[in-house]
Amino acid sequence: MSNRSKRLDGETVIFTGTPKSNEAPAFVEREGGTVYSYPLIQVRSIHEEDDEIHMKRCEQATWLIFTSQSSVASFREKMERLDRTASHFRGKIAAVGTKTAAALERLGFTVSFIPTIFSADVFVKQFAPTKEEQVDVVFLRGSLARSILRDGLPFTIKEWTIYETVANESSIEPLIETLRQTTDPTVLFASPSAVDVYAAHVTPHVPWERVTVAAIGHVTERALQRKGATVDIVPETYTMIDLVRQVAKTKGRQL
Repeated sequence: MSNRSKRLDGETVIFTGTPKSNEAPAFVEREGGTVYSYPLIQVRSIHEEDDEIHMKRCEQATWLIFTSQSSVASFREKMERLDRTASHFRGKIAAVGTKTAAALERLGFTVSFIPTIFSADVFVKQFAPTKEEQVDVVFLRGSLARSILRDGLPFTIKEWTIYETVANESSIEPLIETLRQTTDPTVLFASPSAVDVYAAHVTPHVPWERVTVAAIGHVTERALQRKGATVDIVPETYTMIDLVRQVAKTKGRQL
């Protein structure tokens, strides 16, 4: 493919999360775009004295629910520290998204349920364990996880907060500077947490109208809309690679 035929020639694409792989940034670069990565949130695993107690409960749970790759990564750290493997857990595994499921499978788990749309509010509509399985369901969550699962499921679940999400303040100033120097950049959002940080620290300096806004999922889309943004691009499949492919289709040059 020659430089003249690349769909994202002259386009700037900004990632506000930490890409879990190089697939999406590499796609943008292959299409001629310029990539910047300014992670607006940091994920830190939480280590507490009662981790062993929680881990034993997970071993006996009928279902374990993971809604992000961050939850899988933090759970993996606990498994390694507490000398556990996938074979220690007797229950079934539910995952939101194929990337989350793939991360679990790399740990040796078999994923029994994935919602058709990779979102927590769709999960609560489609997740239907048997009556016997409903007695001991554990959600492995982050500190800023919404109450969608707890409020939306028709039975009580247990929750274990295994990581915290905090603002990555070191990214804010360089992000603002890049936005000021760029014409119509595309800013990618993958979580409401990143939206909150951006709205609080970036939009006072660079208004939403200066950028093309792209989001993974309707939950993130709604978070952006609540902050006053017009969401220009949302892919049908809620993954980062599908998001940048949609950016290329929407903003790409006609070949």
